[in-house]
This record gives sequence, C-alpha cells and structure tokens, in this order.
Amino acid sequence: MEEKKAVEKIEEMETGTVKISDEVIGVIANLAINDVNGIVGSASGIVEGFTNMFSKKNLHKGIKISFEEDKALIDLNIVVEYGMKIQDVCHEAQKSVKTQVESMTGIDVEAVNIYVHDVVIPKKTESISAEEAITE
Repeated sequence: MEEKKAVEKIEEMETGTVKISDEVIGVIANLAINDVNGIVGSASGIVEGFTNMFSKKNLHKGIKISFEEDKALIDLNIVVEYGMKIQDVCHEAQKSVKTQVESMTGIDVEAVNIYVHDVVIPKKTESISAEEAITE
C-alpha cells in the first residue's frame, strides 16, 4: 500500500504528535478556491480536470503540496471563467488558500503558485416566467 506523505506539526504536546497528510491540505486548498469568484474548478489534466470540476471525489486533484523546511508550497491548477480579470482571481485564490490552510492546520504557507490551465465560458441558465410555464 502506498504511504501518504505527511508533515509533522512540530509542537511539544503531552498527548503525542499531530501529522497532517498532503491530501488533507489539498482538500482544504480546493475548498478555499471554490469560494473565489471566477474560478470554475481545479484541473490536473485536460480530461481529468473537467471530470473533477463536477465531482466531489478527489478534492485534492490538481493541487501539489511540497515542503521547504517547515513551510508549505502549494501549486494549484485552475480553470477560470471567461471575462474575469485573471490576475485578480488568482490573487484572491492565493489569499484564500493561504488563510484557510494556515488557520486550519497551523502550517505556515510559504507560497501559493497558481497555474491557469483554461478559460471557459459560463453556461447561461435559462429561466422562464410562471406565465410561460403555464402556456407550454
């Protein structure tokens, strides 16, 4: 069985050591970018990325976590909505991920690197009035 990488939270505790897997940090990062306006989803590859955008499984896909000393480096692969200012969307994503990961895990985040893999046009949602629904 494949052993998951983990970072040890360096803290003297009477009860033991706390380890947080890279996968958990990836899930936190993914959930943080879901709240950013203009991000359609994360992408780890062309086909896999579009599949994962609509799936609640594999919430850490498209996210790479590495460590330098005791600090996390997070690489995100994202898809941005057409018409949004990419620099602003990425800056918001960086702030959101850094804040959420640090507050939930206590791990310092050195950098959040964003790679924009695609831009997509949002689907228009058609709404019909009550009168139109009755006449149909």
